[in-house]
Amino acid sequence: MPDQPSIAELFKDLREEGTLLLREEIALAKKEVSEKVSNTARNLTYIVAGGLVGYCGVIFLLLALSSIITHALIVQGVSPGWATFLGFLIVALIVGILSAAIILKGIQTLKKLSLVPDKTLETLKEDKTWAQNKIN
Repeated sequence: MPDQPSIAELFKDLREEGTLLLREEIALAKKEVSEKVSNTARNLTYIVAGGLVGYCGVIFLLLALSSIITHALIVQGVSPGWATFLGFLIVALIVGILSAAIILKGIQTLKKLSLVPDKTLETLKEDKTWAQNKIN
């Protein structure tokens, strides 16, 4: 009859395996949370970049567009003061709409993300089942 491990040895092995398993699960959870935080930070960067593009990225093009609108309004008989005001107002509305669209895109992407370590939770459930089967 081959040597069978004693109850004490079995509990020692179970404790060692359980400790190792717990360490691996913690490492997996840390990695998964780190990846999700990194992904969230990247999407926040997109939101900020969208805001900067909406404000600074096309400023000279917007000034040129405002000048064209102002000139067109003057040709239509609007006084130069009102034409300038309306030209800048129209361009400001267009920029505001574009900026809002970019920011909303980033917010929608962030709403889809979850910081819960789903893979780790799943392996913890599997580990619980495994441990229960080992004990029984």
